[in-house]
Amino acid sequence: MTDTKDIKREEIAPVCECQAIHTEAVEEVRGKMPPEDELYDLADFFKVLGDSTRIRILWALDERDLCVCDLAALLGMTNSAISHQLKSLRQARLVKYRRMGKSVLYSLDDDHVRDVVEKGLAHIKEG
Repeated sequence: MTDTKDIKREEIAPVCECQAIHTEAVEEVRGKMPPEDELYDLADFFKVLGDSTRIRILWALDERDLCVCDLAALLGMTNSAISHQLKSLRQARLVKYRRMGKSVLYSLDDDHVRDVVEKGLAHIKEG
């Protein structure tokens, strides 16, 4: 028979059985921790990435620069819906655009964005 304590332990993350604080470790990390406003900005960054449509757009733009019409056709969405998502991605500085005649081509903002997308996908594939 399974003890109810064992069931509860499996449902939560493992924790120490003691209450000792490792002061040296805490102080070392505290000294390296970024300012609160930067951590809030980082959380917002990951919130933008927390939408599967935006991830699909970023993945596509990692392959090549595309216009709104191309992205809409690729993802089976309306131009309006794609534009709305691109606005969020632009505000988060994840994508940029350039005009080419009558077309507006979108691309990843920089190699950091490419790294986040590629490393995130590689991490998912590991499992």
